Amino acid sequence: MTLKNNNKRFNKTKSKLPFKERFRKNAIVYIFLFPILIHFAIFQVFPFLFSFVLTFMDWRVIGNSEWVGLKHWINFFNDKLAWKALWNTFMFSVYYIVPTMALGLILALIINSGVKFAGFFKGIFFLPVVTSFVIIAGLWGWLFRGTDNGMVNWVLNIFGVDSQLFLSDSGQALIVLAGLSIFKVAGSTMIYYFAGLQSIPNQLYEAARIDGASSLKIFWKVTFPLLKPIHFYVAIITTIGSFQIFDSAYLLTGGGPNYATTTIVFYLYQQGFNSLNLSYAAVLSYALFFVILVVSLIQRKYLGKESSFY
Repeated sequence: MTLKNNNKRFNKTKSKLPFKERFRKNAIVYIFLFPILIHFAIFQVFPFLFSFVLTFMDWRVIGNSEWVGLKHWINFFNDKLAWKALWNTFMFSVYYIVPTMALGLILALIINSGVKFAGFFKGIFFLPVVTSFVIIAGLWGWLFRGTDNGMVNWVLNIFGVDSQLFLSDSGQALIVLAGLSIFKVAGSTMIYYFAGLQSIPNQLYEAARIDGASSLKIFWKVTFPLLKPIHFYVAIITTIGSFQIFDSAYLLTGGGPNYATTTIVFYLYQQGFNSLNLSYAAVLSYALFFVILVVSLIQRKYLGKESSFY
């Protein structure tokens, strides 16, 4: 209690310093921050605000632009394809987030278990992360080719299963794209979980073993709860990544078949760059921003609570 009061008294005294004196004492900090702040303002703040203004205009690359008010927002709420794109994006997140987190945790547990050649396996698991997405997408497209000579179909045929259309099937294409993203990203989530596992004190495991806890019970009662900050962080970044999915749909399906893999970012790309409907693309970008914001706040509410395990 005394320490808290001393801290409050120190902060209160510090805040009473005149602005000129505070600036003089921290001038070197402001000097080094100034170029970064200028860069942030030009390339982050200004585009964010300007794109919001665009949502109320008919912006033309060549020619005069005009103010149209809420026209584009009304069009968005009446655009069935935009809502389908949002639904596809949501379903992609369902297929992607939990499996990515689970696979990353499993790989981290393997590396952290003291298995032989752990460094080698760590490199193998992380290799897809540093490999070009175009190369991995090409490999994935070959594996899941919807013909008899596709690798996955060839394996299925050996076990007597009929060939599948995969990327040409509106019911399977989005799942195949989610599998591609899981394969690409699981190595990075492995690193996050591995760092979390390394930070857990060994004394907790020793105490649990002395009490007679099994390996499975140690995982659920010690390891998994203590990784809660990692769960929260990985959930946030995988959620944001899933709602921004674009490259796999662009490279493998073109948004098809029958718009089954048209995600909101892919639809935004079509509106902004193919149709040059930049104002409506700005509306789609803000719709995506609000969706990610709401989902992130929900995750923070239920996963971001501080917990004490000691």
